Amino acid sequence: MLKENSARMPALFLGHGNPMNAIDENLFVDSLKRVGKTLPRPKAVLVISAHWTTPYSAVSLHESELYYDMYGFPKELYMVSYPAKSADFLIAGVQELIKDLRVQKRALDHGVWSVLVHLFPDADIPVLQMSINTNFSMQEHYEMGKVLSVLREEGVMIVGSGNVTHNLREANLSNKDAPVDTWAKEFDEFVKDALIRRDFDALVNFEKLQRYADRAHPTKEHFIPLLYIAGASNDDKKSSFVYEGFEHANLSMRCWKTGE
Repeated sequence: MLKENSARMPALFLGHGNPMNAIDENLFVDSLKRVGKTLPRPKAVLVISAHWTTPYSAVSLHESELYYDMYGFPKELYMVSYPAKSADFLIAGVQELIKDLRVQKRALDHGVWSVLVHLFPDADIPVLQMSINTNFSMQEHYEMGKVLSVLREEGVMIVGSGNVTHNLREANLSNKDAPVDTWAKEFDEFVKDALIRRDFDALVNFEKLQRYADRAHPTKEHFIPLLYIAGASNDDKKSSFVYEGFEHANLSMRCWKTGE
């Protein structure tokens, strides 16, 4: 762990949505920029992104390169730069927390840089990305968030990057401001209510408890980062929604901040 005294950091779940949010100007982007100005300065940021899944637990070492893991977008998006250093000094401490943790070279994917470019635009805070272990149950993802929560006491900010709803097959990709689908709104309200009541068991068991769970998440990787932040929230007394809204008819961009 980090040896020097550190301020306790908040943890955040961020909806990242369309990769174009990295370069667009809109209300969602404005909210990230605004909250970034209010955050304490962490010693490092640990990010769990929907866009890195592995059949084991891993963290990545990166240089200044980015992983442009999206296709068919304007060339300006592929010119985005985010030269944050790799937070390699965290690895030994994380290995103490997680058995059989692997370390591999991998550039930061757009689930990381598309939000950090607004949250910490100077790219002057080291970043470590952690994979989503596909062998874990939802309960195990939540428990892993609890394990990682100790890092917050060491000055590390934990960020989960995904979306509360994510069904690109039904999204209206040609109209960002399309009317919100009823099923997406209902699922988003289910998540909002669970977070307000700190009913994290409901989040872990969302597939059984919410009738639109499979429609909201045909695959689960965009929901799982929220479980990490719920687990990492520990005994926080305060939390807030730093953004609420939808894009493309059913893509919830809800963002949740827990802790000071």
